Amino acid sequence: MTASEYPTIAATARALRAGTTTARELVTASLERLQATQDTLHSAITIMTDEALVAADKADVDLKTGKDLGPLHGIPIGLKDIYDTAGTLTTCNSRMLEDNVPDADADSVARLRAAGAIFTAKLATHEFANGGPSFDLPWPPARNPWNPDHVPGGSSSGSGAAVAAGLVMGAMGSDTGGSIRGPAGLNGIVGLKPSYGRISRRGIFPLSWTQDHAGPMTRTVEDCAIMMQALSGYDPHDPASVDTPVPDYLAALEGQVEGLKVGIVRDWYRPEGLADPESTAQVEGAAALLQEAGMTVRDITLPDNADFHACGRIIILSEAFAIHRKGLLATPERYGEFLRDRIRLGAFISAHEYISALRFRRHLTQATLDAMAAADVDVLLTANQYGTAEKFGNSSPTFPFFGKPYLTMAFNLTGQPALTVCGGFAANGLPIGVQLAGKPYEDDLLLRVGHAFETARGALGRTPKI
Repeated sequence: MTASEYPTIAATARALRAGTTTARELVTASLERLQATQDTLHSAITIMTDEALVAADKADVDLKTGKDLGPLHGIPIGLKDIYDTAGTLTTCNSRMLEDNVPDADADSVARLRAAGAIFTAKLATHEFANGGPSFDLPWPPARNPWNPDHVPGGSSSGSGAAVAAGLVMGAMGSDTGGSIRGPAGLNGIVGLKPSYGRISRRGIFPLSWTQDHAGPMTRTVEDCAIMMQALSGYDPHDPASVDTPVPDYLAALEGQVEGLKVGIVRDWYRPEGLADPESTAQVEGAAALLQEAGMTVRDITLPDNADFHACGRIIILSEAFAIHRKGLLATPERYGEFLRDRIRLGAFISAHEYISALRFRRHLTQATLDAMAAADVDVLLTANQYGTAEKFGNSSPTFPFFGKPYLTMAFNLTGQPALTVCGGFAANGLPIGVQLAGKPYEDDLLLRVGHAFETARGALGRTPKI
């Protein structure tokens, strides 16, 4: 796995079965790249060398003897370090959990293991998926492989950086207000926030019970579909898990897109001073490519993005404070400054305000679905980010959510599946993502549209120089 190759999960799965590579070779390459880039990118918290090599040797034996668990069998994958892994350190990048070794795997981790995936690293995260990028935590913040002076986004920072840099072939992130899609866009990869309840969150440290989503981050939409096939399914031990049929995600990619209707949400990013011209141009370019693929693109007006942002922020702060209240009261000094100061705002939100936000979320969700029905659109297209990744020196205000409303928050509130795909690059060489969203539990259709866009866009033609 050299820097010039960055093979996909799909292509590597074929190579494993053709005998042109082995799981041992793939895992060794992943471990070596993780180690070699650690001082530059800081993408990993724990590199799982011994466990990964044992699993690789077993995968090679299994595949040679006809025990084939599917396309993830033998593939090196990374996990955001909020996912419980049995017998392996799981820290949430916090002093509160710096010695935490869980007894059991998260449900999603167990599903990936059952599909033959091999975990090579627990990846960097903002503290408890919220406070960062910070320099007062046990591990330093991950950096953007396209230019380490710039942030990789958060909170799934290590996952975005590791996939973009070819350290792992896929990774798991979490998304409460955009923490899969933000890093995906800023690192030039694919990130899916599935429909709420599609993937179990059991064993993933919560930030906001009613807005947390788990999902994959990969190099291509096809790879994302492969991971979704293993991850999806009902978990009776997660109260938010939804018992709904799991589609054939890979087959869905080959479905027809001609005649599908796309609603472009320009109001969220076009007002003067919001998105920079390059980000706006990427969305318009994506719209043109979708039209060339046979889809109809039309304008759609959704509720004000600032309303989504304010509502989502009230809910996140309220629920996050409830989760961390005991620790904040007992040992506030053990938290990093950003996490401590941000979460404490939740103490000032009344029950009335929290319940009002929950009720407003239902209104915003219904208004969004009604608008899609009235406009007769199958998916939505909008900006993923206002510009390219910031430099570290320009990032990390204590309360970043008091600035521009996040372009990703809306779909955490509505629970709709939302997908980020790289649209291209800015003049400074940094990637820009575009965002697509589908109707609830139509994750397969959303991936089909994303795949069609990715195919029409063509190969990116570049990889980070590390």
